[in-house]
Amino acid sequence: MTTLIEFAKAYEPTRTRNISDLPEVPTDLQLVDDEFETEDRETGVTKTVRQKVILLNNEKYRVPISVITDLKAILEKNPELKKFSVSKKGTGLQTNYTVIPL
Repeated sequence: MTTLIEFAKAYEPTRTRNISDLPEVPTDLQLVDDEFETEDRETGVTKTVRQKVILLNNEKYRVPISVITDLKAILEKNPELKKFSVSKKGTGLQTNYTVIPL
């Protein structure tokens, strides 16, 4: 049995990274559905957030729908694309992503 202090010292919160954190992304990675609960700081209401993620080296990387939309357009012109990268600008609701074919 673990004590509270031992658990607290060893605790590392789970974190979902962003696809833009990767230097390059292979197009053949599996896309999976993920969800987590979060609490609104103002109202205290808990809600479930659903997102698309890729798994790489036991880490989750969130894939925004805008990235999927851009990738679809690129694949229509270049169906043989094997890798791409994602550039991210802004934060929160003001975040913009640019998909860069490699």
